[in-house]
Amino acid sequence: MKTIEKKWYVVDAAGVRLGRVASPVTRILLGKHKPSYAPNMDLGDYVIVVNAEKILVSGKKEQDKLYHKHSGYPGGLKTLTYSQLKERNPRKIIEKAVKGMLPHNTLGRKIFKKLKVYTGPEHKQVAQKPEILEV
Repeated sequence: MKTIEKKWYVVDAAGVRLGRVASPVTRILLGKHKPSYAPNMDLGDYVIVVNAEKILVSGKKEQDKLYHKHSGYPGGLKTLTYSQLKERNPRKIIEKAVKGMLPHNTLGRKIFKKLKVYTGPEHKQVAQKPEILEV
């Protein structure tokens, strides 16, 4: 059996729109850029996103875009706007955008673990010698 070679990529999200970052990141995570792509296998690479706090959205999404979560109890719906979530945890914005583009099954949850998002320009995966990915 042939072994699958996994690469590491770094994406700088500073000054780039949310969808323009999330779409190519998802493509790399799924492995669609490889000729050996199969939808039922995890053939994708690892992606590191830096400068998550500098991501942009267009229009009035700063105030209008809503993020919901539910505790599971009656009346447990919590809603945050984009700007509130950006103040609280800017990593979650990119993570939610990418996770929504992945398959909603066990394979999608496994693939999602290959995404690393950092708020500043530094990351911990220097030893993996990641390549820079332009978006």
